[in-house]
Amino acid sequence: MAERIKTILNRFKIWRSLKVRLFVIFFLMGIIPSFIMRAGIMENYEDRAIAVRISDVQTQLKIIANHLITYNYLQDPSSEVINAELEQLSSLYNGRVLIINGNLKVVKDTYGISEGKTIISEEVIKCMKGTNTASHDAVNGFIEITIPIIETVSDKMATAETPGGTEVVRGVMLISVSTDTIVTTMEILNRKALIIESIMIFCIFAIALLLAQLITWPFDRVSGAISEVKEGYTNDPITVSDYLETEQIANAFNSLLERMKMLDDSRKEFVANVSHELKTPITSVKVLADSLLAQQDVPPELYHEFMVDIAQEVEREDKIINDLLALVKMDKSAAQLNISVVNINELTEIILKRLRPIARKNNVEVTLISKREVIAEVDEVKVSLILTNLVENAIKYNKEQGRVEVIVDADHQFFTIQVSDTGIGIPEESIGQIYERFYRVDKSHSREIGGTGLGLAITKSAVLLHRGSIKVESTEGEGTTFLVKIPLTRVLA
Repeated sequence: MAERIKTILNRFKIWRSLKVRLFVIFFLMGIIPSFIMRAGIMENYEDRAIAVRISDVQTQLKIIANHLITYNYLQDPSSEVINAELEQLSSLYNGRVLIINGNLKVVKDTYGISEGKTIISEEVIKCMKGTNTASHDAVNGFIEITIPIIETVSDKMATAETPGGTEVVRGVMLISVSTDTIVTTMEILNRKALIIESIMIFCIFAIALLLAQLITWPFDRVSGAISEVKEGYTNDPITVSDYLETEQIANAFNSLLERMKMLDDSRKEFVANVSHELKTPITSVKVLADSLLAQQDVPPELYHEFMVDIAQEVEREDKIINDLLALVKMDKSAAQLNISVVNINELTEIILKRLRPIARKNNVEVTLISKREVIAEVDEVKVSLILTNLVENAIKYNKEQGRVEVIVDADHQFFTIQVSDTGIGIPEESIGQIYERFYRVDKSHSREIGGTGLGLAITKSAVLLHRGSIKVESTEGEGTTFLVKIPLTRVLA
């Protein structure tokens, strides 16, 4: 039921507003206690008024009961004094008084309709045994009270069965008292309470509206500041420190804004770098072609030399484009991973076998150390890219007679690939930038070996797609070690 109500409320867009919810909470917190308080006060007043009325009537009845014994009214109900008292009591409380003797016959009825009749009721019987009774009939609007008429036996009237000083019940006084005045008073109080309650509801409404507005005002400021940034009116960080929550939202947005600025700067830098990298080979090709066209009777040897240079520049352009396409694919979501069960040891061996000719050409020794068999759920193509880029870099940026060592290991959760070389190393100030696109530590050496500056960017993207990590340790002039750590099983985003 609660879920159904929640579903219905969520259909109304206004209910999703924090301001509306706070207003409703404050409003209900104000009016519900007032309703409960009014109901409690009215009920308590009624109970108290009935109790006071019963107490007053019982006191009057006890006094008259003593007079009944004094004037011997049960035997001779003609006493004008007693009758006057009974009529006065009946008029005072807008009720009816019955005097009942020991034989359960009505001696006196202020209404004059039951005199001489026998009355038998539970209350009268109990009262004959000396027990006072009082009951309130809220439906018919009256209180019924019984008081025993008690006579204390004197010494002259004493017998063996009733010695002197014994209290004997000679009859019962039964009175029905109207509660109309109490009901009328309650109606008046209820009307006044409703007036006060209406004023309170209006005040509570205004206060709840004001409080909801004041509490949500900082959030409105956050929303306004974000809108200004969204519309492009400002790029300044927002500051709303009214609440800890608004401060956290502002800090999170500022971090996002800073991240977006970094991405925008990176995009601009990337576009500039791509333009430069793609333009350079084309410029070289154009210069070489223009040189050939400007000359007449070009010797075949020179023509061949120029064509070789042009082919190299075209090849370099092709490599840049292929690397850029690889990066674009890496930027897609992890859902695009083609996961399969792969033997990492065998895959590493295949890649090293493919790269060993390059290593022999550069007089570099490549060794593989498999500490244990590793079977993992990965994208085989992307892991191949990781291994190829790391090992190829280790070969190309190595020294003569250098070494490259690849270690494959695993624990119960991750497998690791460590690629170490004895090459030129990376300067400490450049380690934080090596994964940036088109960044080269040694630009001249990179161009000699045909590097595009995209290999490590591709490698890191592939590692992150697998929810892994990549770390590097390097000493300039001594060598570099890359450590890749990837989960053995597929990790969902």
